[in-house]
Amino acid sequence: MKRVITAEDIPAVGELRVPFGSIVTAAARDTAAARGVHIFEVPEAQAVVIVPPAKMIAIGADHGGFAMKEAIKPLIEELGLAMKDIGTFDEKPADYPDIALKVAELVAGGAAGRGIIIDGAGIGSCMAANKVPGVRAALCYDKASARNSREHNDSNVLTLGGRMLTQTQAEDVLRVWLATPFGGGRHQARVQKIIDIEQRFLKKASS
Repeated sequence: MKRVITAEDIPAVGELRVPFGSIVTAAARDTAAARGVHIFEVPEAQAVVIVPPAKMIAIGADHGGFAMKEAIKPLIEELGLAMKDIGTFDEKPADYPDIALKVAELVAGGAAGRGIIIDGAGIGSCMAANKVPGVRAALCYDKASARNSREHNDSNVLTLGGRMLTQTQAEDVLRVWLATPFGGGRHQARVQKIIDIEQRFLKKASS
């Protein structure tokens, strides 16, 4: 099957290597031209694997969440999503604010559509991630809170407590969080108020 390259697949800068015979849409060519991105046709083995940001999950954990992070990664793959694992990669002590910042920056910058951060309780990572403009992190502990955080609050980062949930509970929360769309409607105005608060303090900080 030929790969179809759309405008969403065009990177911000540089070049894009696609397999020979790929179908490049007119919108993709226009976007590439506007960004100065060169598209090259190459053998399949040399092509860049294109993952739309919406299907990319940034994931990270400190030592208290490492085991759970590793355990839920197969589920994320099973759901057809790609991952950028920023660590930690073992159970040596790590500071959750550092991990939360890296995940939050990937989401806020658009490199990942959503993020998942796991520490011992999930609380500290949630606090740290929410300091990054553009991030709406939610600590979820059951399916109801996961659904609410997406439907009502349009959360884009999920934090979990690796020592507070069983593996089954964490997987249930994750499935619901990933599957639930933002409800929009009356919730949109409330989410906008959250954004407005953020913008107000950003303006104060820059003045």
